[in-house]
Amino acid sequence: MAPWALLRPGVLVRTGHTVLTWGITLVLFLHDTALRQWEEQGELLLPLTFLLLVLGSLLLYLAVSLMDPGYVNVLLQPQEEAKEEQTAMVPQAIPLRRCRYCMVLQPLRARHCRECRRCVRRYDHHCPWMENCVGERNHPLFVAYLALQLVVLLWGLYLAWSGLRFFRPWGLWLRSSGLLFATFLLLLLFSLVASLLLASHLYLVASNTTTWEFIASHRIAYLRQRPGNPFDRGLTRNLAHFFCGWPSGSWETLWAEEEEGSSQDV
Repeated sequence: MAPWALLRPGVLVRTGHTVLTWGITLVLFLHDTALRQWEEQGELLLPLTFLLLVLGSLLLYLAVSLMDPGYVNVLLQPQEEAKEEQTAMVPQAIPLRRCRYCMVLQPLRARHCRECRRCVRRYDHHCPWMENCVGERNHPLFVAYLALQLVVLLWGLYLAWSGLRFFRPWGLWLRSSGLLFATFLLLLLFSLVASLLLASHLYLVASNTTTWEFIASHRIAYLRQRPGNPFDRGLTRNLAHFFCGWPSGSWETLWAEEEEGSSQDV
């Protein structure tokens, strides 16, 4: 590997996340927090559980960050050609279009990511903290990561607060507890961000929409001609499809069925 490859944004971001995660964990263990008290009392189950949760959140982060988010293949395989032929048989008011950047035939809900330079199926957004897109393949893992990360952050927030002892003079307090207090503020900020992200993504999953579709529905051809979301199957079916892949079926077929239903209602 060339030395400059280590300076790529993805490597730097993932390394920074890993160092920050273990750095905060180390601060919580070194200061007089509840973790230290549990260790001194011989109660090792809770500290070990906390460490396993931190490790699990880090592994989920790396999995979402490194995996294929659902790139549209440039060179179609035979089975994909057959699927494309089936898609072409579905009556559509909006034909599938070719991406002007990579020239692949874009399925419905796909979008080209300029950072990744690829088209992504069921594109949600490009996450700069992971240096990867969130799309059809890794979106469920991304939501799971947010949930686990929020648990770790809230627990870490409690641990940091348990070690803070406010006293005067403030100069002496700052030297003894300044790093732990800064860690508490950092965990508080991260907890607020993770809470907002998790809540927003759970809402999007429940309504079977994506971040891109939610913020730019007026710019998307297959949405701006419809009064509602053509992919919404109801809460139960939306959750089942997102987390379990059931019921299966192409978005083109579902969109066409909804289009036909709307025409009949009219």
